[in-house]
Amino acid sequence: MSDRLPGFSTLAVHAGAQPDPTTGACATPIYQTTSFVFNDADHAASLFGLQAFGNIYTRIGNPTNAVLEERVAALEGGTAALAVASGHAAQVVVLQQLLQPGDEFIAARKLYGGSINQFTHAFKSFGWNVVWADPDDIASFERAVTPRTKAIFIESIANPAGSITDIEAISTVGRKAGVPLIVDNTLASPYLIRPIDHGADIVVHSLTKFLGGHGNSIGGIIVDAGTFDWSTGGKYPMLSEPRPEYHGIRLQETFGNFAFAIACRVLGLRDLGPALSPFNAFMILTGIETLPLRMQKHCDNAKAVAEFLAGHPAVAAVNYAGLASDKYNQLARKYAPKGAGAVFTFSLKGGYDAGVSLVSKLQLFSHLANVGDTRSLVIHPASTTHSQLDDAAKVKSGAGPDVVRLSIGIEDKEDLIADLEQALGT
Repeated sequence: MSDRLPGFSTLAVHAGAQPDPTTGACATPIYQTTSFVFNDADHAASLFGLQAFGNIYTRIGNPTNAVLEERVAALEGGTAALAVASGHAAQVVVLQQLLQPGDEFIAARKLYGGSINQFTHAFKSFGWNVVWADPDDIASFERAVTPRTKAIFIESIANPAGSITDIEAISTVGRKAGVPLIVDNTLASPYLIRPIDHGADIVVHSLTKFLGGHGNSIGGIIVDAGTFDWSTGGKYPMLSEPRPEYHGIRLQETFGNFAFAIACRVLGLRDLGPALSPFNAFMILTGIETLPLRMQKHCDNAKAVAEFLAGHPAVAAVNYAGLASDKYNQLARKYAPKGAGAVFTFSLKGGYDAGVSLVSKLQLFSHLANVGDTRSLVIHPASTTHSQLDDAAKVKSGAGPDVVRLSIGIEDKEDLIADLEQALGT
């Protein structure tokens, strides 16, 4: 190939992959093995001492997973990536590198309900404390910064409401505070938004959603932007201080602009153990090959459905950044000009009962707790994904009692609209 930088669709198909050197297989093989044979004792020692790159044990790394990691890093514009068992696992592994007991991180209030629950409750047992900020009020992030703050966490497109977050503005807050910005880019995918281009230092995904795209495999990934200096101020000893597990290596000093990805692998994945199955990696890789085609169809369909709902008499409001009237439309134009995503919410005039009734009447939409599938999906967050929150918190997170969340698939838009029309009635 020439010196031309490959385009997004080319990277989605080819990045990280080569024909298998032994068999010539074109598709990336599934290396369904627990372990890998060493060349000799010196080779084994160099691998275990981080003096050479290679495969040891699938809990730490696997050739199938490595192709997935390189592909997503290329699509996001990062220096390196690490695939793990789920999006939740990615969040645990990331924050383990950054936080010590008693430390804090700031998180946007508008997040996936499972993340809110994880941050609020599960992380307490690690001594990690979340401080909430309003993504519609950038100053609230500034006010939340304390000497214990070690990171800021946001979603590029927030789940469930589909609101767009001002990544650049919040990145500025992080830079001023000397802490990294972590962006969950699950709902956007790098096809719509590349957070690193707007100041993110770390990107995470639930690979289960749009990247895999077919509702058949769970996975997560961490992408290192290579933009943060982990040695400044002694805030991040996992990266800047000598690691006794590896004969005193300082990861920042040794690995430079992909030190964070290395730390996640050799300090997080190695010891916590949330390894991604090579089979799931293969399935997700296959999904990524059609990502640009699917995402554009998702977005085009979502806009058509949102426009239909906005004109229906049973609908009180539609929250979709792709609508010109939406409060996030300007941010959508800035960050996601190809489309505002395929997940959004709308509220019904009949409140909680109307939301539950609608879900039961839909026929083409699948009622389940997932997004980013080729199939169109529906859920009533207040009774499911956000049910652990009190009413005030549900409203703040965009999951009030009258709210229904849709994840629009790649079916014919006319069929989706007809299904909603019959379920809503007149």
